[in-house]
Amino acid sequence: MADYDLIIIGAGPGGYVAAIRAAQLGMKVACVEKEATLGGTCLNVGCIPSKALLYSSEKYAELLHQTEDHGIKIGKVELDLAKLMQRKEKIVKQLTAGIGFLFKKNKITHINGTASFVDEQNIKVKSSKESKLSAKNFIIATGSSSIAIPSIPIDEKSTVTSTGALSLSSVPKTMLVIGGGYIGLEMGSVWSRLGTKVTVVEALDQIVPTMDAEIAAQFMKSLQKQGLEFKLSHKVITTKPGTSDVEVTMELTKDKKQIKEKYNIVLMSVGRKPNTQGLNLEKIGIKLNEQKAIEVDHRFKTNVDGIYAIGDVVPGPMLAHKAEEEGIACVEIINGQKTHMNYDTMPAIVYTNPEVASVGKTEEQLKESKTEYKVGKFPFMANGRALTTSATEGFVKILVDKKTDSILGAHIIGHDAGQLIAEIVTAMEFGGSAEDIARICHAHPTTSEAVKESALNADGRAIHI
Repeated sequence: MADYDLIIIGAGPGGYVAAIRAAQLGMKVACVEKEATLGGTCLNVGCIPSKALLYSSEKYAELLHQTEDHGIKIGKVELDLAKLMQRKEKIVKQLTAGIGFLFKKNKITHINGTASFVDEQNIKVKSSKESKLSAKNFIIATGSSSIAIPSIPIDEKSTVTSTGALSLSSVPKTMLVIGGGYIGLEMGSVWSRLGTKVTVVEALDQIVPTMDAEIAAQFMKSLQKQGLEFKLSHKVITTKPGTSDVEVTMELTKDKKQIKEKYNIVLMSVGRKPNTQGLNLEKIGIKLNEQKAIEVDHRFKTNVDGIYAIGDVVPGPMLAHKAEEEGIACVEIINGQKTHMNYDTMPAIVYTNPEVASVGKTEEQLKESKTEYKVGKFPFMANGRALTTSATEGFVKILVDKKTDSILGAHIIGHDAGQLIAEIVTAMEFGGSAEDIARICHAHPTTSEAVKESALNADGRAIHI
């Protein structure tokens, strides 16, 4: 007999959520995690600590630059970076401890150690001692880690990943962010607000290349107004750490001209790679793709019976909420349910200020597929609630099928865009149309009215523009 019905390798958002759902369904569950704390990258050195720093830095920037408009006069504003970091750590500890409580509540066995497959039914776990465990089913949920480039050595002191950038002991004068994606722009925003001169270098000619181009252009303008500098179509060739600075050699992607500059801190943020090494997957014959991600079918099943994979370790967007939903769906499928994932309604958010949120297709994708569509847009400048809260930057953009009026995609740049996108995601999930959103009564005054007005505007019927 197997020791467990299900063993999950990895206790990040995908793994721990899958473990809880499996326990709810009556399975005997163990979850193996190599780190000392539960929650994976997201809770420990990703989503949660970065959002804590983003919020704190936003408050600091508001006090420095935005109180006079509200008739509030304040004296000298001082930053206590150590206290700011303590708040972040307190939040992380509270949430990771909360997962431990949920594991006990649901009678999930938490095993601390590094797992690798012995064969298709057994794993060995190494910690202070080595043990062997068997299960009827396994879910690999080992997540991802920052991509490394040999010519850019990481020491997490002067050249850091997002992990190091979350815990700097002082505010650097200058910082170079390598990579214009979600993580780099969020961390760059934090340190820019706290007083660092931040430069972002991106090899392509657009930041966040997967984003709707109109939104991306507006996004970059907004960040530039906040003081961030951008070097698009530039590629970092090498970095050379010195006593107080890092010397960076960059190359223009078009003419290959090289330039050298110095920065106090270099943040390496060119993407993440699946954590498939060390699992002994080759021994049991599990197939990987070219990016070393585990290949799975629509039921999250690998090519080996009884072994499944979810989250960052499989192809697709590397998002915590994707991993959570896949974890639940995977467990329910193992238990004979007919659950499925709808990746067309998976939202993505950049938690800068303004926030950027998107779901579904971009305008560029619709043009490429020759889909006939119409666009509904509404600016927050024309929204009463946005004016009262001094959050008038940005707009809502909805992409609608010309023939059926179904919502094909939506993109929002503005304050609280991550919350506003949820209404559109819900409408899309239920097969709703732009007309459905336009006919719903939205409370006044709220920024959600901008979503309604953008849906109206798809037919040229917006009221307030």
